Amino acid sequence: MSSPYPEPLLRLIEQLQKWPGIGAKSAQRLAFHVLKAPREDAERLADALRDVKTQVQHCSICANITDADPCTYCTSPDRNPRLICVVEEPANVIAVEKTRDFRGRYHVLMGTLSPLQGIGPDALRIKPLLARVATGEVEEVILATNPTVEGEATALYLAKLLKPLGVRVTRIGMGVPMGSDLEYADEVTMTRALEGRREM
Repeated sequence: MSSPYPEPLLRLIEQLQKWPGIGAKSAQRLAFHVLKAPREDAERLADALRDVKTQVQHCSICANITDADPCTYCTSPDRNPRLICVVEEPANVIAVEKTRDFRGRYHVLMGTLSPLQGIGPDALRIKPLLARVATGEVEEVILATNPTVEGEATALYLAKLLKPLGVRVTRIGMGVPMGSDLEYADEVTMTRALEGRREM
């Protein structure tokens, strides 16, 4: 049976359905919204999508997202280079920054250890972290992986690798509920989690 939609609209619906949290009905609503919107709005959306893919990159030092390499967190003289906060994804950097208390630098792992999904240590940015710590400039590494089974396993694995390098290794306090993502934590919870960090 052929689709009731013209081919370009059908293609847009199919592409929107690939996005997280967008089901068939939501994709249709968004596609019809684009269709009804002024042409300039659709062109601005297309430009924004193109720009984010061509201009946003990962920082060569910490792997956070940036439009200038290295990023502002890695180049700012106001940031303490002796303190590194390790997070899973770039979105987690924003969650920590919401506290306005952390003045160190970051390291983004780009995931967590997950043997069942075939994600081992070589799939993460662990070697660059060890290289940063091996310079001798870093005094403390805060492990701020999510409080999930994978996040905990990753934190324990990193602690075993980092401790022999003579650096203080701490874990964020569990003001963040087990099984949740850092990006959804409010400022107060994230502040308490950082304040309640413990030695690993």
